[in-house]
Amino acid sequence: QVQLVESGGGLVQPGGSPRLSCAVSGSMYRVHGMGWYRQAQGKQRELVATISSRGLTNYGDSVKGRFTIDRDNARNTLYLQMNSLKPEDTAVYYCNAEIGSIANMKDYWGRGTQVTVSS
Repeated sequence: QVQLVESGGGLVQPGGSPRLSCAVSGSMYRVHGMGWYRQAQGKQRELVATISSRGLTNYGDSVKGRFTIDRDNARNTLYLQMNSLKPEDTAVYYCNAEIGSIANMKDYWGRGTQVTVSS
């Protein structure tokens, strides 16, 4: 059974620089595109950043220049380095991965990790 487990969230002061991780386990198939999304209370889930299996990245406008997405394909692990955090970055951060063969690709989600930016 495929599992995505996020870690690294918590209470962070404004300006802080936490790093989120997402470990993928239980997959017999290749992990393709991966990404981070977030959902603040009362708002819709939004894109934070995505990264292809080849390392091509894409960022949401609100995090460009502050966040960096990266992945370790050998360990099936996704990372999000968050810098210069603001209170508006407070949200539950979800990991996403596309896993499977070309003919049978599926989307998987982690349960999320809360990031709260507050002094």
